[in-house]
Amino acid sequence: MIENNNISTLSSLVSSEGSGGDLIAILGSGESGVGSAILAKAKGFSVFVSDKGLIQDKYKIELVQNQIPFEEGGHTEELILSATEIIKSPGIADKVEVIKKAKQKNIPVISEIEFAGRYTAAKKICITGSNGKTTTTLLIYHILKKAGYHVGLAGNIGKSFAYQVATENFDYYVLELSSFQLDGMYDFKADVAVLLNITPDHLDRYDYKFENYVASKFRIVQNLTEHDAFVYCTDDLVIEEFLKGKHLKAQMIPFSIQKQMTGNSAFLQENKITINYNNPNPLIMTIEQLALAGKHNVYNSMAASMAARIVDIRKEIIRESLEDFVNVEHRLEFVASINGIEFINDSKATNVNSAWYALESMQKPTVWIMGGQDKGNNYEELFDIVKEKVKAIVCLGADNQKIMNSFSGIVDTILEAGSAAEAVAMGYKLATKGDAVLLSPACASFDLFKNYEDRGVQFKMAVRSL
Repeated sequence: MIENNNISTLSSLVSSEGSGGDLIAILGSGESGVGSAILAKAKGFSVFVSDKGLIQDKYKIELVQNQIPFEEGGHTEELILSATEIIKSPGIADKVEVIKKAKQKNIPVISEIEFAGRYTAAKKICITGSNGKTTTTLLIYHILKKAGYHVGLAGNIGKSFAYQVATENFDYYVLELSSFQLDGMYDFKADVAVLLNITPDHLDRYDYKFENYVASKFRIVQNLTEHDAFVYCTDDLVIEEFLKGKHLKAQMIPFSIQKQMTGNSAFLQENKITINYNNPNPLIMTIEQLALAGKHNVYNSMAASMAARIVDIRKEIIRESLEDFVNVEHRLEFVASINGIEFINDSKATNVNSAWYALESMQKPTVWIMGGQDKGNNYEELFDIVKEKVKAIVCLGADNQKIMNSFSGIVDTILEAGSAAEAVAMGYKLATKGDAVLLSPACASFDLFKNYEDRGVQFKMAVRSL
């Protein structure tokens, strides 16, 4: 391991790496950063990885095995600011001091996706949205795998895109893209871009201006050509408003559950979805045939089906895939039924809109476990659905005052819990036979947990310990 702040040692080690002379500094040593480092070294660059925190052992081993210099516990700015280009992990905000200094020096700061995209000729199906993007990404990947396509899964999920570009030779990539990843993309181009919805999220990263977040999401359509396709939800008023007066070169393919459409499109009518793409005989399925329940998953299924048809997958394969797909962990995941009380883990619901969809799908009186690190949430959007579905709230967060103030006139019983185990015990006590206990936090997890996965795992362990 390299000692921090030893500039001469760092500089000599970096200058000895690679043959191109150009230095790429990589900020962040997680899946994205280490994958970027491995690809950069494979392409002949000098590479240096810097992490303000501690590097996980599994990633440290990869860096050592690949003889990539790194530091942890702080940034050596002099070296980072001597780089030709900086690849920034998506969790690092632009307001971080070293990023601001790099931009002042006109050093390009890009995302892993931008960097890796330079080195693959594979077709890229890219998915973004405030909610549903992980499910839709996995569903598209499932369809392509079932069809026998040589396909990689990457972006905000799975193994690093850059790592796969360095070590694999896929014909297709299905990429889940967060707004943070999109922010660092400039020349990158999708072949099929999918935009599911846009609702307020991560506003703390966008100066609390919704229009900045909207613009970030729409970076998914940048550089699209007439040979590419844009699949989007025409029911989303934010998307429709943004598209007014704009002309995209790409083929525009809408999907809707509110209106019937003609041409290349997907829509819901009388409990049946129709997927129509360049075929006089569209794919038609009832929503009961879909493996995924809930209105939001009708949208996800339509979007995934359209993306699959665009890359020439047969309707029969799509139908089979929609029927046998198993959803991602921590997304409306059934955990157990104990004494007639159903426990559902939706820890991945880290914003208000995602929690709304979870509550909308509930068919039983619900004890709602929610809360965590607030991201500028407006809980008024949930008032009507909470009145209809929720019998009690258990707050699971370090600071629950905003939630308690928001729902005090909506729900009679609101309790506070300091751990997943305590929240589950409270939920079990509040519920009766025939009820459900739903973890759908509408908040980030970082106040009490490592991440949403940790929160979901602790919830499931607590349920199984009842």
